[in-house]
Amino acid sequence: MTVPVIWFDALDSTNLEARRRAEAGETGPVWLAARHQSAGRGRRGRPWASDSGNLFATLLLVTSRPAGEAAQASFLAALAAADLLEAFATPGAVAIRWPNDVTLAGLKASGILLESGARSDGGLWLAVGIGVNLAHAPEGTERPATALASYLRADLARVPDPETALEVLAKAFESWWLRWEREGFVRVLDAWRSLAGGPAGPCVARLPGETLSGEAEGVASDGALRLRLGDGSIRLITAGDVFFGEAA
Repeated sequence: MTVPVIWFDALDSTNLEARRRAEAGETGPVWLAARHQSAGRGRRGRPWASDSGNLFATLLLVTSRPAGEAAQASFLAALAAADLLEAFATPGAVAIRWPNDVTLAGLKASGILLESGARSDGGLWLAVGIGVNLAHAPEGTERPATALASYLRADLARVPDPETALEVLAKAFESWWLRWEREGFVRVLDAWRSLAGGPAGPCVARLPGETLSGEAEGVASDGALRLRLGDGSIRLITAGDVFFGEAA
């Protein structure tokens, strides 16, 4: 299936454009991409740097899955972004940090923002926002960031332009989506684990209204992070900012 792509020279945010279209009744699937964003956003409303030469794209589609299952699409997006980077990056540099930050040599190179809303027919619209640092890395971020340009494979002369990168990303996302539908989330999670390396070890989870410290013990069957607290109990973390390697 070929999903159409709409390119904008400038846009406030591809996710905001997807929301506007969804709330007007558009169903997609359609990729919305911008060469520049004036109000790009990451998780929890943080600004997302939008330097020209990087990729900013959102896939708008609808699903009949319940919200909890639909949220698993963020894992598919992370795997698709990893596939994109692996196509051009130094071998072995790409990894995933729970739940969906894609890294190059441990530095953040891509971020995912999944948003959704109810439809009148009972289904959900999904906006799968994916940002990839191709040519430039933002400065002053909470976590150190990098760009593909710093880890480009030796046999390549330059980083892909955003249009080329989106072609690779869209094909990869469609492949993971079909695998999710045919084989279930467990197969997707197995692939995700192969790039996430656990997760395990000391970590701090910053959630709305509380901060938890403990030991990460991998992920549950639905992708939730298993966090063992100091009292020995297990807390399942489905969303939040998690910092690995910090003392519990």
